[in-house]
Amino acid sequence: MSKLAKRVDDHVGERIRERRTMMGLTQEHLAQALEISYQQVQKYETGANRVSAGRLYEIAQRLEVDVAFFFEHLEPLTASSPLEHGGKNRSTIELVRNYGDIDEPAVRSAVSGLIKSLAGKERKRKSA
Repeated sequence: MSKLAKRVDDHVGERIRERRTMMGLTQEHLAQALEISYQQVQKYETGANRVSAGRLYEIAQRLEVDVAFFFEHLEPLTASSPLEHGGKNRSTIELVRNYGDIDEPAVRSAVSGLIKSLAGKERKRKSA
């Protein structure tokens, strides 16, 4: 588990405890409302166990807050970098999408033959 994921789990647990105590509830009260053991609530609050999205939604309902409450005041460790576009995988997806849009069977066959031919030449170049 990454440092960021652990930090988020701990923060969410702290926010669950904070809201529960604000409402004057014990771990036992919350556990009964969620139909789980108080030990499970304790594990969520300490970050020992991760809270699933569905369970977090249910906790938010029981504690009468929006799910976003659990993430308030959470600062990221580092600035995130944008995800890569996928490189070859992206171009393959675009190629297949465009190939699928060709209606004329003869043109599709010609394009398919061209791609096979080019791929064969590329394989020969790599093996040499």
